[in-house]
Formats: sequence, C-alpha cells, structure tokens
Amino acid sequence: MPLTLASLVQHSALKLAVRAGADHLDTPVRWAHVSELADPVPYMEGGELLLTTAMTLDAEDGEAMRRYVRRLARAGVVGVGFAVGVNYDEIPAALLEAAREEGLPLLEVPRRTPFLAISKAVSAALAADQYRAVTAGFEVQRELTRAALAEGPDAVVARLAAHVDGWAALYDASGAVLTAAPDWAARRAARLTPDVERLRERAAPASAVVGGTDDRVELQSLGTGRRVRGALAVGTGAPLGTAERYAVHSAIALLTLTTERSRSLQAAEQRLGAAVLRMMLAGQPDHARTVAGDLYGGLLDAPFRLLIAEVAGDPDPAAEPPLAVLADALEAAAARAGEAVLTVPEGDDRLVVLAEDGGAVVTACDAYAAREADDAGAVIGLSAPAGPIAATTAYKQAEQALSVARRRGRALVEHEELATGSLLPLLADDAVRAFADGMLRALYEHDATGRGDLVASVRAWLSRHGQWDAAAADLGVHRHTLRYRMRRVEEILGRSLDDPDVRMELWLALKTTGDRPPTYDKGTT
Repeated sequence: MPLTLASLVQHSALKLAVRAGADHLDTPVRWAHVSELADPVPYMEGGELLLTTAMTLDAEDGEAMRRYVRRLARAGVVGVGFAVGVNYDEIPAALLEAAREEGLPLLEVPRRTPFLAISKAVSAALAADQYRAVTAGFEVQRELTRAALAEGPDAVVARLAAHVDGWAALYDASGAVLTAAPDWAARRAARLTPDVERLRERAAPASAVVGGTDDRVELQSLGTGRRVRGALAVGTGAPLGTAERYAVHSAIALLTLTTERSRSLQAAEQRLGAAVLRMMLAGQPDHARTVAGDLYGGLLDAPFRLLIAEVAGDPDPAAEPPLAVLADALEAAAARAGEAVLTVPEGDDRLVVLAEDGGAVVTACDAYAAREADDAGAVIGLSAPAGPIAATTAYKQAEQALSVARRRGRALVEHEELATGSLLPLLADDAVRAFADGMLRALYEHDATGRGDLVASVRAWLSRHGQWDAAAADLGVHRHTLRYRMRRVEEILGRSLDDPDVRMELWLALKTTGDRPPTYDKGTT
C-alpha cells in the first residue's frame, strides 16, 4: 500500500506527533522536502511533506501564517513537519491555528529527530512500495501470459478487468467491441466507438483518456508500425497505480502479439484464398473445395457474391491505405456475424472478395458506400448472386459494375442495377454528351433565330414513332407544318430520317441533353 502520513506517524523511530489535520492523515506522500523559504510553492510538485524550522517565517503572525498555509494547501502539499526546539520551543499558536482552519496536517518533529531521518524513512517506504508494485506487476504479467496462451484474448481482458478493479474491453480494427469484462461493460464500451475510431487515425502506439472522474477510461491502440490493429479500453474510478499500470502494459503487449500473429496467419490464408479463387475462376470448384477444406465453411457452395474494389483517385500517402480500411471493415463484419469470407488483395490497388449473398459483408459494403459517398477512398463493383460454377460470370459482372462505378463517380454499383432500369444513365458521360451536343447544335441554333421549333418537333415525332397526326396533335400544329419542319431537319442535318440509325441517334441525343438546350456562343455554326 502507498506511504501515507499515518504511516510516518506510526513509525516508532521518528516520534512524530499530530497537532492538526488528524482527519487527513491517509493522504499518500510522494516525497519529503526541506524548505525554509517564505514561499516554497514554486519548487513544489504536489504530494510532498514539507519539513521546516520556520527560520525565515514570522510564525507568530496570524495573517502571515494563514496565507502561508493556504498557499501550501493549494499547491498540493500533504502536510507540514515542524521541528521544535530549533527556532521555536513549540509550534507557534498562529501556525497551529492556520493549519487547523485549512485542515492541513501539521506534525510536530522533536529535536532529536533529524529531517534526514524522515527523508530516509519516506525514501525507504517509497522504494518498498515500488518494489511491491513491480513484483505484483510481474506476477500479473505471468498470469496474463498464461491466460493468453491457454485461453486467448477473452481471458486476458477478463483478468485485466479484475486486476484493475474496473472493466476492460477489446476492439477490432473497425472499432467494434470483440469482448468485454465484466459482461455489463459491453454496453459502456460500445459507446466509446467514436473515440476508438479517432484513435485509429493516429500511428500506433497511441493512447487517450476519456470519461470523467467516476469512470475514467484509458484507450490504448494495438499494433506495430503505422497501422492500428485494434484497441484496448480500461475503465476505472481513479488513475491507475503502479501495479495496475504494469498489468495494462502487459495486456497491451500480449494482445498486440496476438493481433500480429493473427495477421501473419491471415497473410497465409490470403495466399491460400488466392489459389482457391483462381480455381473457382478456372471452372474447377471441386478442386477449390478440396484445397480450402473447412477453411471457408460452406461459402464455396452457397450462393455468393463477388466484389471487386479499386483505389479511387490519388489517396493520401500519409493516411491508411483505403483498401486496407475496407478489408478490415468487411472482415470485422464477417467475424461479428460468424460468416466466412474470402479476401484476396491483387497488388496495392485492387481487392477481390467472395462473400455470402445477403450476409454481413454485403451489408457492410452498403454501409461503406453510404458513409463514403462524397469522398470514397475505394470504388466497388458487386456481382449478382452466383453459385460455384458461375464464378467466372460473377467476376465479369463485378468488373462491369466497377467500371460503371468509376464512370459515375459512385462508391458502389451492383450489377443488378445494370440489368434493370434504363440504359441511358450508363451513357451519361462526357463523350456521349459531346456527341449529343454536336448532333443537335445546328437544330438548337436554328430554333434560336425564331424561325421554327425543330427540336421539339423531332422529339414529338420520334416519341410517336413517326405518326404524323399524333405528333402534330401533341405540338398543336397541322400535320403539313410538321412535315415541313421534319424536311428542314433532314436538310440541316444532311441525313435522312428514314434511316433507323439516325432516328436512334437523335433519340439518344435528345434524352442525353434533356429539356435544357446547350449554351452556344452567338455566331457559331
């Protein structure tokens, strides 16, 4: 237990007597310091027992003593040891009264007890307490190591919570709670996910303290190098002591080793996964199942989706690689749901994932796209559901969806979107708009002179499949007027509307530009 004023008072060789502040003797003592200065506060750190003979003090001045004692108390001095028989035969009444008013412990030091003896006693007690803390820390380290080897991370977290007399929680790389102890701590830990996410943005090792005095939580990142692999939260009602600090540091080291070992196994699994994927794409699902064994459960047999992701734009070299962030999120989602997932990086800028149709990984993709819609670090193409014999088709579908995602500037496109709905959004890129503007430019310029309404006439005539009466009725003109306008269109374009290709190109051009004509400079032709 830490050294306190009560411990010094009970030290038989020191013969200290309590003259004031008897209710505050349980305060820990960090050091013993001798000072005869009228204001020693600038040289104090807090937690000291101040030893003095009042050589430079007017210890009989009531107001001066009140100011002196008040400054000491506010600086965190835990008590004053006053030597009698040196400058004063007894503790002056003014000092005694000031200490009682402030509640500051005042100890009478007899002349036969030198200050050096008190300093030695304090130093010896602090060294003994430090030794006990280190010894206890090593014992905790051995216990946590045995737990890590025999039972895994869950046991490490549970024993750590018991040693710090609080709670502890382990997070994965995405900030999700993997385990917490005691059981009630899981809900408290989940509320810290935003703080864990902020910690992930800093290079490991990193730490942060959150919460208030009643629930002080220390967050520690797990991992080596630049990437954070997870985080550990330790919640207590007070700052950690030396022994508790040893326990936390031991847990961090063990959990980091466990995490890095898992990463090594994951790298080996990815190499195996790449071979399995190549077999699936080569139309050899039976060989793929034989090689994979039970590693991916029933993933290779059940309906699955194939996902291809690539880096979008020029990522920040100082930030965590976007595909690594995406892979961590997908793998964490699969782990929480108890799903198998096959993740295969293809270089630094491409990722292929085989995941269960309708499972947590696909849901995590949707969540990623929604979260990163405005500034996605990666673009994703997702195939339609497929079986083992259709893996090659699923791969092509994912690539097609990825291509559309890049062209549209979207974080995620599913192939099913391409198979349903309109074809026109697929053509809405700069090349198609340039073609449409070029084809319709002369018609818009003609209409701008007020000599007719050729663009609206073409749109109405095409929408009515060349039926003159119906199109003329839509425009509110006579059919002969419409016929005249369409001949003018042919003359201006230099192409015949009897050609189905011309009609198709005109219709696509009109759908691309919509109802708003392009803006042209006056006088252009």
